Amino acid sequence: MTRTTDSKTNGQHYHHALQPLTVGSTTIRNRIFVPAHTTNFGADNKPSSRHAAYHRARAEGGVGLIIFEGIRVHHSSLGRAQGVNGYERDAIPHFAAVADAVQGAGAKLFGQIIHLGRHIDGNYTRTPAWGASPVPWTATAPPPHPMTTDEIAEVVAGHADTAVNLLEAGLDGIELQLAHGHLLQQFLSPATNLRDDAYGGSPENRMRFAAETLAAVRRAIGEDATLGIRVSADEFLPGGLTLEMMCEIVATLCTKTEVDFVNVSHSAYHGSYTISTQMADMAFDAARFRGLAPAIKQAVATLPRPPAVFAVCKFRTLAEAETVLAAGDADMVGMARAHIAEPAIVAKSIAGREDEIRPCIGCNQGCAGYLAQNLAITCLVNPRAGLEDDWPEAESAPTAEKRRLLVIGGGPGGMETALTAAARGHAVTLWEAGARLGGALALVDAMPLRHDALNLLSFQQQSLERLGVEVVLNRRATVDDVLEETPDAVVVATGAEPAAMPLEAGEAMTLEAALAAPDTLGHRVLLVDNLGTWSVLSVAEWLADRGHEVILLAPTGTPGWTIPIYSSFALRHRLKQKSVRIMGLHTVLAFENGTATVVDLSSDTRQEMVDVGSVIAPVHGRPRSGLIQDLRKAAAERQIATTFNAVGDAQAARTALEAVFEGQQSGRLV
Repeated sequence: MTRTTDSKTNGQHYHHALQPLTVGSTTIRNRIFVPAHTTNFGADNKPSSRHAAYHRARAEGGVGLIIFEGIRVHHSSLGRAQGVNGYERDAIPHFAAVADAVQGAGAKLFGQIIHLGRHIDGNYTRTPAWGASPVPWTATAPPPHPMTTDEIAEVVAGHADTAVNLLEAGLDGIELQLAHGHLLQQFLSPATNLRDDAYGGSPENRMRFAAETLAAVRRAIGEDATLGIRVSADEFLPGGLTLEMMCEIVATLCTKTEVDFVNVSHSAYHGSYTISTQMADMAFDAARFRGLAPAIKQAVATLPRPPAVFAVCKFRTLAEAETVLAAGDADMVGMARAHIAEPAIVAKSIAGREDEIRPCIGCNQGCAGYLAQNLAITCLVNPRAGLEDDWPEAESAPTAEKRRLLVIGGGPGGMETALTAAARGHAVTLWEAGARLGGALALVDAMPLRHDALNLLSFQQQSLERLGVEVVLNRRATVDDVLEETPDAVVVATGAEPAAMPLEAGEAMTLEAALAAPDTLGHRVLLVDNLGTWSVLSVAEWLADRGHEVILLAPTGTPGWTIPIYSSFALRHRLKQKSVRIMGLHTVLAFENGTATVVDLSSDTRQEMVDVGSVIAPVHGRPRSGLIQDLRKAAAERQIATTFNAVGDAQAARTALEAVFEGQQSGRLV
């Protein structure tokens, strides 16, 4: 049964978060906003209907303000077809459609205007990247073209023109992007601005481009329009901008030009540790970022008209936002990934339905991971993200014909199938062969730095109970047992059989075997990354935290190659701190009597490592597809009309991202 609570009574728990706030000329219904975040939903460099549906869902979910993702102000900053531009007049109707969708649901819409500078490689527009100085953003990127003063003036004008276009489209305000290592921050930062002209050198000169742009935008849109800035309060970059520097810079900019809000973020888009702090994953303690907004707020507090100060980063619940707002540390709190995971996080929290909120687990797989591949974002815990028009909320799209569904397997894919089908009104039973639900994802129980993943399993289990799914544990399915149930449909989510790479002599362990018997592994552990996923590197970190000496072999040359840069730099930093030795282009050939034979794949030379307690060398598991094949055969022979489908690793061994997506998909096909 769905739990309901009087919204007025429950809303008192979020008294500060639910207070209206006037920012400039814009009154916002509450203190929660969705920060600008790239979706890759653009089409031909314009906003799309997918944008409108995505943001409408979050506005309908109760958020007060949405800031549309970075809107390019100049052709040299487009980057790709999904990159949205605002400098062309024909973009105005497209933005108007998004504004109508958001405002029609009671929220306000700001637009973030941006030039990405050196982060654009120029291949899409066949132009060089533009930047402050010829310093590439990462070791594999081309050096940017140092901008001339004429080009600087051109980009200043582009910002102003874009702001005017957005307000004409009906947006409620403008956010000027000075953060995340993009162009204006590249001029602000001593780490990236090596110029010796009027735009480089002293802090005043490095600030000149940003100050001119801010002033030009204010002149173009007028004193009554709402205008703010987004800043990185700390670059977390050696030689870069520090919190002390940014407090002074922000106060100076707000003194020179009237600013209505300061959106306080952090980090820089740079090929080093800093980029992994930008969208801090589940391994980061959110407390690390909580002091940034209060420091900026104090820096502007004495101005004649102090701007509102916004705070962001790893706010996952309304309760966390309420704590910061109640303390006066910020005037608004941004929740980007939390809203990707749950569009109605505000409305459900107010109604006392927190157990129905899909939790952001900070995995960075569907959001940041897909961005790194230039794909439209998705979400591991919410496969509907970006598909709002195609996949309405399951409970709002009830089935016309109630059917009996049997789900076999209680991992994340099986549970997602069951809860989706049940939400649509089907009668669902789930059989799990083991004593607990969760499948392979439950193995993170042993790894404290990955514990947030368990929040997904908790949500799914609570949803099964709330929606009346019959869950039967310790029930191993056979063909006869399944067919005797006479279900209308069967979904097989039995996962894959764990496997280890074969050795010339001796045996290697699977990850599952290692996690099940950690006390048998010995002190020195050889771990081979044949998968490139979080699973292997998470185990490496877990072993190091347990005190093992870990030697990580990376046959491809790069461990964890599927992990996006938004997490990988921080992960490697932690592995280094924990003395995990990484050997690229190496693998293991044999393991006997405590000696492992390791080969250098670049030279085919071999070496023996002694005193090795265990070798853990997982390979992709083999799908447990025998059951569904036997079911289909038996059903055909007996002329039974039951339909059969497989999801997740039962189709092909991959990750929870694919399993949950296919679970949601199969639950809609019943």
